[in-house]
Amino acid sequence: MPTKAYAASSPTSSLAPFTLNRRDLLPTDVAIEILYCGVCHSDLHQARNEWSGTIYPCVPGHEIVGRVTKVGAQVKRFKPGDLAAVGCMVDSCGVCKSCKRGLEQYCEAFPTWTYNGQDKHLGGPTFGGYSDAIVVDEAFTLRISDKVNLAATAPLLCAGITTYSPLRHWKVGPGKKVGVVGLGGLGHMAVKFARAFGAHVVLFTTSPRKVEDGLRLGAHEVVVSSDANQMAKHQRSFDFIIDAVSADHDINAYLSLLGLDGTLTLVGAPEKPLPVAAFNLLLPRRSFAGSGIGGIAETQEMLDFCAEHEITSDVEVIAIQQINEAYERLLKGDVRYRFVIDMASLRDA
Repeated sequence: MPTKAYAASSPTSSLAPFTLNRRDLLPTDVAIEILYCGVCHSDLHQARNEWSGTIYPCVPGHEIVGRVTKVGAQVKRFKPGDLAAVGCMVDSCGVCKSCKRGLEQYCEAFPTWTYNGQDKHLGGPTFGGYSDAIVVDEAFTLRISDKVNLAATAPLLCAGITTYSPLRHWKVGPGKKVGVVGLGGLGHMAVKFARAFGAHVVLFTTSPRKVEDGLRLGAHEVVVSSDANQMAKHQRSFDFIIDAVSADHDINAYLSLLGLDGTLTLVGAPEKPLPVAAFNLLLPRRSFAGSGIGGIAETQEMLDFCAEHEITSDVEVIAIQQINEAYERLLKGDVRYRFVIDMASLRDA
């Protein structure tokens, strides 16, 4: 099925119009007209091969919200006209220990990513949501409430679940003091979730201009991390810290803020290894962990939670023709806090 898209043809090329083929529907497949697609920082990394291994042409996009147009004969949960969503994965082995636990994101045979993965049906790379439509197995298709803002919901499929999953796993809730490092696409969702879960939330930012925004988004306190006095006030006091920074930074400054048995979980992806001082872990028995996205069941739980509690991302909606400009702005941190592409701009072109 020929499908309009935008693709990068090399690490140095701009994204440009491209036509890809979607597979014909299999019995358990759902065809979705894409209405909105969020722009994740990983899209930029992949398009420019900054993590290596990008397969070209590359059609990014894994924060997909749309409307079902067709379903396979065996599909039970969707019908044409329903709203649906697709996140970072479109398949997994289904039989390993992780998959059987509903943790497809940690599939031992490796999940099939929504883009730049290995397409098991057509061969070659998978193509993502910077496109007019997508075909996905029902098992990896998510339900969306018809009462939500669709554009502001799209980033939940990556930025949302990437922060929701570790906060749930480490049982963040009432009585817990939680730190959020970095106020960007991930960090602003972490603040919203931690506050909704009932924790005392402290945001750490390098930018004094983000203090007001942090409080608006739900933080009880905002600390400018370059201020040594502000940092010193919080020594050994946190139960949990979620670090959403992908740039190089001093992880030890935040490890020292954890109390006994506290955990710092990294969800950002710095390019270079972060040096860790041994005694920052040994005393007083701290943990330094990492977390990926969530599984399909947990992602559905997150979407339902957000619909019930009216939680969405703060977004700036753009046309697909503005994607290269958006990438440059993303590099400068010039977005509050997620770009979302209105895919009608692709169909109308």
